Amino acid sequence: MNPEKATLAIYGIQDRDEYEHPFYVHDHNLCIMQNGQVRKFLQLERITRQKRDNRLHEKLPAILKESKLLGEEFDLVFVDNVVGRTFLTRQGNVRFEAPLTRLLATGPEEGDCWWFGRKTVAWVLNHELAHIFSCVPFFGMFKPNSLLVHFDGGASKSNFSAWLFKNGKLIRHSAHWDYRYLTSVFNANALVFSVIGAKLSEQNSVPGKMMGLAGHGDYRPELERWLKEHDFFENIWHNKSAFFKQVKKDWNIDLKSFNQKHPFILDCMATLHELFVRETVFALKKMQQQTLSRNLYYTGGCALNIAANTRLIDSRLFDEVYIPPCTEDSGLALGAAAFVEWKKHGGLNLHTPFLNNWDLEETDFDYTKEDVNQAARLLVEGKVLGLCNGPGEAGPRALGNRSMLCLANDKMLAHKISMKHKEREWYRPVAPVMLEKNTSWFTGQKTIHPLSQYMLLQFDVLPERKQELAGAVHADGTSRIQTLFTRGQNPYLWDLLCLLDEKYKIKALINTSFNSKGEPIVHTATDAWNSARKMGIDGLVINGKLQDF
Repeated sequence: MNPEKATLAIYGIQDRDEYEHPFYVHDHNLCIMQNGQVRKFLQLERITRQKRDNRLHEKLPAILKESKLLGEEFDLVFVDNVVGRTFLTRQGNVRFEAPLTRLLATGPEEGDCWWFGRKTVAWVLNHELAHIFSCVPFFGMFKPNSLLVHFDGGASKSNFSAWLFKNGKLIRHSAHWDYRYLTSVFNANALVFSVIGAKLSEQNSVPGKMMGLAGHGDYRPELERWLKEHDFFENIWHNKSAFFKQVKKDWNIDLKSFNQKHPFILDCMATLHELFVRETVFALKKMQQQTLSRNLYYTGGCALNIAANTRLIDSRLFDEVYIPPCTEDSGLALGAAAFVEWKKHGGLNLHTPFLNNWDLEETDFDYTKEDVNQAARLLVEGKVLGLCNGPGEAGPRALGNRSMLCLANDKMLAHKISMKHKEREWYRPVAPVMLEKNTSWFTGQKTIHPLSQYMLLQFDVLPERKQELAGAVHADGTSRIQTLFTRGQNPYLWDLLCLLDEKYKIKALINTSFNSKGEPIVHTATDAWNSARKMGIDGLVINGKLQDF
């Protein structure tokens, strides 16, 4: 590896078959880092406009050519997947073959690479470590005596792996599939799919929907025992009536369909979700007891479960818990590039989550107080506003640069932004964004955990203050609050929230991702215009300026 070269990391393993939608493989991405700093980051879906796009093996040559990068020399690193370790473009002009190994490696492995007409040196970093190292750009290098955990639906050789960071070195602790039953409950269960009404093409959205629906039900120990006795009804894909017959036999409840509003169905979802949350925290507790680690760096798709994250924080098992904003597969190339840059330079610069900058000409922008005033006046009038400022967020959640905003104190307005504009399901909550002092005001907590800046935690809202946050409090009384701790996190959003608080006594806004149904989060100004018109929202801000709309 050459410290003078930039690092190009690619997650683009081809799926097992040419499905009409991402299946085993999803969310292809690439990252260029140099001297510990991200130069370019791309989640493929953002530029192709195909949600969770997994066609980088088709698009890579054109993407690099259009960005005038074909002539640059890179240190190349690829990320593997449970389906394989070979990256091959459709045209055959890039081919990388990684070694086939039995054990999970503790670093990059050299492979054979043909790169646009010449043979070159390249490496593979396993899926697990790529997930784990996606923490480093946001939190810095791992602290001594840290536990590093990846928990996902599946990686190269595990769905749960644990590593120790001691004396500046990685030590592999364990890697296995023992918790596959938990991820199956969370994202591959026939009963959950049936209740949500999801098709296989929608599988990647199922965990988020399940979390939302579970908040409307109650955990019941007797239901957990029953669900376990019947293997969580994992085998009713082609015989859904078997579930209804068993419910009638054991509970004397006559169900004719998977009615999402039926108390028994809601309690089943709440019980399955509680099982996942409880067992996940127990697994991490067991790891802490085995390793006596004081800090946890936690990644993988399962780290998007805000109920489990919150219970983990509340357990105080670790002094510090770190979860990156792109903890799922969208951060794999970033993590792989971070590993290589660490090896080359000994560390990385700290980054904000706003890294999606591919093909964006304007990432720095200026705005005036009047620009902020204009946006605030629209919001106070009950309007829905779309933001497309600077580079986009890395990861699945909009954090203020690609967001839709409205007042958080009105249930009807929340219903409008979620169900009318975005066409989301009735049971899915929307999240609020607010200044740190107001998170304390709504929750009564004096100290707010920093992970709430990435919308990764939920909070109990004080009963006497729920009305002022009525549009963003879930059925279970919690709210997935995004907290702004400093102006540096997002200057425009900070200034807007400060103005609303000081001038209008408004303490929070609803913040949901700026995208219409079935589409990725908007990337360019053109995307923002198209989505705003399609959804019929009231206003649009591009790089700090309110547009004539």
